[in-house]
Amino acid sequence: MNESVGSRQANLSRILRLAHLDGPLSRATLTSATGLNRSTVADLVGDLTALGLVEERAPDPSRRVGRPSPLVSADPRVVAVAANPEVDALTLAVVGLDRSVRRRERLEMTTLLTPEHTAQLISERIAAWREDDLAGATIAGIGIAVPGLVRASDGLVRDAPHLGWTDIALRELVETATGLPTTVGNDAALGLVAEHLFGAARGVDDVVYLNGGASGIGGGLVVQGMPVGGASGYSGEFGQNRPGIAAVDDRRAQDGVLEDEVSRARLLDALGQGNLDEPELARLLRGADAPEVLDEIARQRRILATALANAVNVLNPAVVVLGGFLAMLAADDTDGLAAAVAAQTMPANGEDFEIRPAALAEDRLLFGAAEAAFSELLHDPAGFGAD
Repeated sequence: MNESVGSRQANLSRILRLAHLDGPLSRATLTSATGLNRSTVADLVGDLTALGLVEERAPDPSRRVGRPSPLVSADPRVVAVAANPEVDALTLAVVGLDRSVRRRERLEMTTLLTPEHTAQLISERIAAWREDDLAGATIAGIGIAVPGLVRASDGLVRDAPHLGWTDIALRELVETATGLPTTVGNDAALGLVAEHLFGAARGVDDVVYLNGGASGIGGGLVVQGMPVGGASGYSGEFGQNRPGIAAVDDRRAQDGVLEDEVSRARLLDALGQGNLDEPELARLLRGADAPEVLDEIARQRRILATALANAVNVLNPAVVVLGGFLAMLAADDTDGLAAAVAAQTMPANGEDFEIRPAALAEDRLLFGAAEAAFSELLHDPAGFGAD
């Protein structure tokens, strides 16, 4: 009996995950993808529909080849709230189980966010949205992408140095403020999950991901198709490595780590700007013609190339994905950056890798945070529906 219940849970999870990741999908496609028979798939889809997790709609009438099969998609009324606290802003989004972004807000900050203020703002925005965008929605949970070390076992924020947070039980603070289940993770690790599932690294088994934000540089790894978290969940801190800097004139921070030299703040200083969101910063960098800005971009590209060469030599990835301002540094000449990396790697390691910008752009961390919030629902759909 227990085995039967476990098997049904696993099959419900498989169907819902497929609808979430790849939907809308026909029942015929689900049958082929799962290896289950048609009647079992129909029963599972019926159960998920009754739970309010998927919906079926008529197939495209223009496709008249063969017997039409209803299309199964994740119900857009099931959502997650995603949050990314940074030194300059708190960004929030409502992400549907169908991968739609129903709402996105960036709350600019003039002082550093405290954990308590973060929890308060998340609670206030959810309360406001329930009267508007989220009326009638089911919130599966909250996912928070934090720029710092987050312990995998319990989501404790061990150290977010740019925010000034140390050993913060952020999950408990937010759950108390909102009454909603909350998951907390490292921002770059969550960005990697999003890009691997939906973006530039989809279908790639060996990936190095670097994310550049207001709080520095983080990263993540996929090795043989599996994200690598490390013993406590702290892997991927590329920003704390010390790259070799060949030209003395390129150094700006004495004995600085990568994120001291390759820095969003230094780009903003060169532009003469303060707090900007990613699209505006990207626009200004694309249109830059001042020598001091072009020189700073070139300097940061040289140092980034050396740091990436170290990663390529050690990990031999098929794809290097760059997010945030790092993608902006690569944007004008991605092939040139890849060539600069390859020139510093072992010849065999530098032959076949590719550099790609994060496909999800400014939403990558929010999609990753939402995916963390959907995790329990996707694992046990019936258990979610019973709550």
